[in-house]
Amino acid sequence: MTTKRYADGVKKNGWQPFPRKLWQRNYYEHIIRNESDLNLTRKYIIENPKKWEFDRENPNFVRPHA
Repeated sequence: MTTKRYADGVKKNGWQPFPRKLWQRNYYEHIIRNESDLNLTRKYIIENPKKWEFDRENPNFVRPHA
Protein backbone atom coordinates (compact mmCIF):
# COMPACT_ATOMS: atom_id res chain seq x y z
CA MET A 1 0.00 0.00 0.00
CA THR A 2 2.87 2.39 0.79
CA THR A 3 4.48 1.79 -2.60
CA LYS A 4 1.17 2.47 -4.36
CA ARG A 5 0.65 5.73 -2.50
CA TYR A 6 4.22 6.80 -3.24
CA ALA A 7 3.82 6.00 -6.97
CA ASP A 8 0.54 7.95 -7.02
CA GLY A 9 2.27 10.89 -5.36
CA VAL A 10 5.02 10.85 -7.98
CA LYS A 11 2.49 10.71 -10.83
CA LYS A 12 -0.20 13.03 -9.49
CA ASN A 13 1.55 15.38 -7.08
CA GLY A 14 4.94 15.84 -8.69
CA TRP A 15 6.86 14.13 -5.88
CA GLN A 16 10.52 13.48 -6.58
CA PRO A 17 10.92 9.93 -7.93
CA PHE A 18 13.28 7.72 -5.97
CA PRO A 19 16.16 6.86 -8.32
CA ARG A 20 16.79 3.35 -7.01
CA LYS A 21 14.81 0.59 -5.37
CA LEU A 22 12.33 1.86 -2.82
CA TRP A 23 12.50 -1.19 -0.56
CA GLN A 24 15.41 -3.27 0.67
CA ARG A 25 15.50 -6.81 -0.73
CA ASN A 26 15.19 -9.74 1.66
CA TYR A 27 14.13 -7.52 4.55
CA TYR A 28 12.21 -9.27 7.26
CA GLU A 29 10.80 -8.25 10.60
CA HIS A 30 11.85 -10.06 13.73
CA ILE A 31 10.06 -10.18 17.07
CA ILE A 32 12.43 -9.92 20.02
CA ARG A 33 11.28 -12.68 22.32
CA ASN A 34 13.86 -12.80 25.09
CA GLU A 35 16.92 -11.13 26.65
CA SER A 36 19.35 -13.04 24.43
CA ASP A 37 17.49 -11.92 21.31
CA LEU A 38 17.48 -8.34 22.61
CA ASN A 39 21.23 -8.42 23.19
CA LEU A 40 21.90 -9.78 19.69
CA THR A 41 19.72 -7.03 18.22
CA ARG A 42 21.56 -4.36 20.21
CA LYS A 43 24.89 -5.75 19.05
CA TYR A 44 23.72 -5.67 15.41
CA ILE A 45 22.55 -2.05 15.73
CA ILE A 46 25.87 -0.98 17.25
CA GLU A 47 28.17 -2.93 14.91
CA ASN A 48 26.36 -2.76 11.57
CA PRO A 49 27.26 0.86 10.65
CA LYS A 50 30.94 -0.14 10.72
CA LYS A 51 30.24 -2.40 7.72
CA TRP A 52 28.78 0.39 5.53
CA GLU A 53 32.14 1.05 3.87
CA PHE A 54 32.06 -2.50 2.44
CA ASP A 55 28.35 -2.63 1.55
CA ARG A 56 27.50 -2.95 -2.17
CA GLU A 57 24.54 -0.60 -1.58
CA ASN A 58 26.95 2.16 -0.50
CA PRO A 59 27.35 4.57 -3.45
CA ASN A 60 31.04 4.97 -2.48
CA PHE A 61 31.71 1.23 -2.29
CA VAL A 62 34.93 0.18 -3.96
CA ARG A 63 35.33 -3.53 -4.57
CA PRO A 64 38.53 -4.78 -2.88
CA HIS A 65 41.19 -6.14 -5.21
CA ALA A 66 41.49 -9.94 -5.12
